[in-house]
Amino acid sequence: MNTVYVLWIREIKKYFRSKSRIIGALGQPILFLIAFGYGFQSIFKRAGGGNYIEFLAPGIILMSVLFTGVFSGINLIWDREFGFLKETMAAPVSRFSIILGKTLGGATVALIQGIIVFLLTLIIGFKITNYWLLPIAFIFVFLVSLLFTSLGTTIASMLEDMQGFQLIINFLVMPIFFLSGALFPLTGLPKALKIVARIDPLTYGIDGLRHALIAVHNFSYMVDFLVLFILSIIILSVGTYVFERIQV
Repeated sequence: MNTVYVLWIREIKKYFRSKSRIIGALGQPILFLIAFGYGFQSIFKRAGGGNYIEFLAPGIILMSVLFTGVFSGINLIWDREFGFLKETMAAPVSRFSIILGKTLGGATVALIQGIIVFLLTLIIGFKITNYWLLPIAFIFVFLVSLLFTSLGTTIASMLEDMQGFQLIINFLVMPIFFLSGALFPLTGLPKALKIVARIDPLTYGIDGLRHALIAVHNFSYMVDFLVLFILSIIILSVGTYVFERIQV
């Protein structure tokens, strides 16, 4: 467990030492919240959807978690490029401890980023229905961060090229975000899009977070939790399998 802790705390320290990374990661969520939140407010109200900022905020919180978590995989390629990974893997520790520590570190960073964006949504005008459900909300934020950090680490374990990693991640992340119901309700969609949305794992994270924060949902807490938890275990297991066969 000492190995897991050391790698976990390393990721946290790297995050807090990079002020530009923290500030830069807030640009996109703020743009979405202001441009979409206020821009489509009147249209959403006329359609009978209520306050669009309250509907949008959970999706933007998890958008930040999604991007931060998945792109944390680039740290693995960076460590391989500059020899740190080789030194770590030469140590008398299991490769599972290494991948678990890096994944938990990246997931914690994504969770912190999500909390920062959550605080920003409160400043912009987001209102929570029930503050007692905040612990449940943060459980869903952490599950999403763990799931997509595991995905980013798994993909990074299969690649050596940083540019290739970024292209593949962008190819995956944008459809995952836009088809998750983060920006629009899933009710009334064409059947094909509904099927795609149900396949999208982020859909269940946003649904669980909306359920906890504003009492709007399509599925139950249990369904959302089980989908995210099971997928996180599966992807982390696949990532461990791939990482154990990595060549440095």
